[in-house]
Amino acid sequence: MSEINQVLAELKRGVEEVLSEEDLIEKLKENRPLKIKLGADPTAPDIHLGHTVVLNKLRQFQQLGHEVYFLIGDFTGMVGDPSGKNSTRPPLTREDVLRNAETYKQQIYKILDPEKTHVVFNSSWLGELGTEGMIRLASQYTVARMLERDDFKKRFANHQSIAIHEFIYPLLQGYDSVALEADVELGGTDQKFNLLVGRELQKARGQKPQVAMTLPLLEGLDGEKKMSKSLGNYIGISESPDEMFGKVMSISDELMWRWYDLLSFRSLDEIVLLKQDVANGRNPRDVKILLAKELIERFHDKAAADAAEQTFIERFQKGAMPDEMPEFTFQGEMPIANLLKEANLVASTSDALRMIKQGGVKIDGEKVEDSKLIITASTAIYQVGKRKFAKVSVQ
Repeated sequence: MSEINQVLAELKRGVEEVLSEEDLIEKLKENRPLKIKLGADPTAPDIHLGHTVVLNKLRQFQQLGHEVYFLIGDFTGMVGDPSGKNSTRPPLTREDVLRNAETYKQQIYKILDPEKTHVVFNSSWLGELGTEGMIRLASQYTVARMLERDDFKKRFANHQSIAIHEFIYPLLQGYDSVALEADVELGGTDQKFNLLVGRELQKARGQKPQVAMTLPLLEGLDGEKKMSKSLGNYIGISESPDEMFGKVMSISDELMWRWYDLLSFRSLDEIVLLKQDVANGRNPRDVKILLAKELIERFHDKAAADAAEQTFIERFQKGAMPDEMPEFTFQGEMPIANLLKEANLVASTSDALRMIKQGGVKIDGEKVEDSKLIITASTAIYQVGKRKFAKVSVQ
């Protein structure tokens, strides 16, 4: 039993909730490869670090001898999951879904073991449900139960529209678990309701209910909202080493520790020692560099991580970038001249345009050439001249 407890403790690291822990223990005691499910509606063509929080947990299950079922929701992706949204998410076209699914398939093997990963598409069974099957499925859940879901509850209370097909989505995701006879399903905390629907549908079909494991949502570069491609506050795992390095170095010291907890493969003891080093006077930037290099080495290689570090040193540290600088957050896209003025880096927009023309404006060390540049959602370090710096987030 001590071995089971050791495995359980490892699997629970970084996990928000296990429903239920008793069920997981019983499944582990069966001493067989468990079916571990993760559903991904291919709504964006690139996997980012936020996705890797749950992918890393799948990898951990694989290392323990279990089988991963990476389910690409080519059917549900055309319905659109409303999780965490306060309005209807537009459905994708069939072409969008298939194009994005191919990119997912290429990228997940940077983390997962191909020999223990089954990539499946839920159109294989959902496409064959038909009208009768869909009605039978819909009859297994009530509107009252659906309105217990937090985002539905809020939208209903605020008199915002909820389309009928949005009620169908959790049922379809739950039916995926029935079709796969899943033992464990992983998802972000925003997926808890959907994961529990899967448990209920499995019980109704006479299956042992899956264990629902929810993982935290990783905050993006802004340190506030969850990492999202649509918000522009993300780091894609296929981005260049220099881009990844620069973005990691732009995050706050507080967010750095959160990323260590959720992204790093370092032991908890190692992270505690790093925190002690900083408390004793070590520059947090040095510890941030370690995190940046670990992530780059994981998705590229060690040589790329070393080169990215050298580029950063030459671009920023030799340019005498200060350890501390003012930070600003602006809402909505902005012309570069307006942003520089609002960040107190120039006296006026005309001053900004003059500095750009003279080559005196840089974003993350890169000289700005276009005076009409529009800054969209991002977090970066802006420099005017040799001594004026500001970290600016545009949301």
